[in-house]
Amino acid sequence: MEEFIRVKIPQSTNIKKMKKVTILILSFFIYGKSIAQENLPNKITKEDKIYGLSKFWQEVNYNFVYLNKINRKKWNALYKQLITEVQETKNDYEYYRLLQKFCASLKDGHTNVYFPKSVDSVIYNTWFGDYRLFLTNINGKAIVTRVNLSKKEEIPVGSEITKVNGLPTHEYANQYVKPFIASSTAYILENNTINWLLRSPKGTSYNLELKKPNGQYFNLKLTHGEVKESEVYPPFEQRKLLDFKWIDNDIAYIALNSFSNSEINKLFTEKLPEIKKAKKLIIDLRFNGGGSTGIGTKILQYFTPDKKLYGSAYQSRLHIPSFKAWGKWTKPKDTVNSSEDDKKWSKQALLSYQDNYFHKFPYHPTEITLSTKKRIVIPTVLLIGNNTASAAEDFLIAADNQKHMTKIGEPTFGSTGQPMLFDLPGGGSARVCTKKDTYPDGREFVGLGIQPDIFISKTLTDFKNNNDPALQKAIEFLNKK
Repeated sequence: MEEFIRVKIPQSTNIKKMKKVTILILSFFIYGKSIAQENLPNKITKEDKIYGLSKFWQEVNYNFVYLNKINRKKWNALYKQLITEVQETKNDYEYYRLLQKFCASLKDGHTNVYFPKSVDSVIYNTWFGDYRLFLTNINGKAIVTRVNLSKKEEIPVGSEITKVNGLPTHEYANQYVKPFIASSTAYILENNTINWLLRSPKGTSYNLELKKPNGQYFNLKLTHGEVKESEVYPPFEQRKLLDFKWIDNDIAYIALNSFSNSEINKLFTEKLPEIKKAKKLIIDLRFNGGGSTGIGTKILQYFTPDKKLYGSAYQSRLHIPSFKAWGKWTKPKDTVNSSEDDKKWSKQALLSYQDNYFHKFPYHPTEITLSTKKRIVIPTVLLIGNNTASAAEDFLIAADNQKHMTKIGEPTFGSTGQPMLFDLPGGGSARVCTKKDTYPDGREFVGLGIQPDIFISKTLTDFKNNNDPALQKAIEFLNKK
């Protein structure tokens, strides 16, 4: 993995510093060599590598809805630089890593590059043969929040990874993990950097320094390999498409865990008779990564007294080549010092030339025909978190003006839109976000996340004790109501 062994040393570096750098180079060289090269396919030709890079660059230039937010000079300069670098990659994994790094520079969670199956099948994250290790970002630290059962004494939950391959964890992450992750929001980028800190091909070894909750340091060498033990501690919570339970007799809890399967509408309808008995309600969206906006809207209509739901407004770039051609000769003054028709024409030409002309889709709120007798309008808490994404965020946009609803938890994922999918050489693929979604009044939430009314997040103590502070806060809040 050549990104681990390229180190440029300034001529002014003194001998003492040179020794430190030499040691660093050696450690990265060993790390790179620790990858079992036979696991990594090497089938993509140099010509196809250039084509795949150019294909992604082209689709972004024509279709990426946030093109106006990126530095075009840097974007094009990076493309030209990569033309050479992709040809030098030693295998398909290295090639796709460079494409992912290129993609990550766009800073969009709905614009991604995906490994071919032949590569993805040998990429491990938590599997290390005799060990399983799950990491969570807690206050900027890489904290072990789950391990395989037999190692729970050796690596207690709450242990912190302080060094990776001799580097402080944040330095290692900033160099070798973060630059390859596409994200719309800074906090999701930080979360995923920690979650995927040790993600790499089978056979890759890591020398780790860890700090136990009691302050004791210890070293551990891990090598990615097949898992030999399936049980983990603490155990994973088994989540269904829809989960329902009663809390304190009069509070109903319902978790809507995905809008990607319309079966959830049927499951919800089956639970309606029970939900109607509730005096207070908790709707948990923390593990809903999205799906179809329409699926969520069908459920939301039961929880509003309104006749209409005001969902997201959206727009997309409009590209008409002739306007772009005219725009090269159009001056800003032409958009103000002309007749109304000429000003409109000149404005479209100039903005098209700047790749900044948008088509705003007609806005239509969703009409609700459901009888008011079937509505359940009671004090309601919406539990939200960093993993509440896409169509689940659209659900929250439509629920924004519901006075009986209160959002508790953490900011949402902060990314949605309509991705355009396309294939890349060697069996990989990519997607580019083509649609910009906002609140109906134009407020942006992509890149910011939908904010909770009451912020609360898990602490290290919560992880160690398997507490759910957001749910506890929701119960407390509703009981006061």
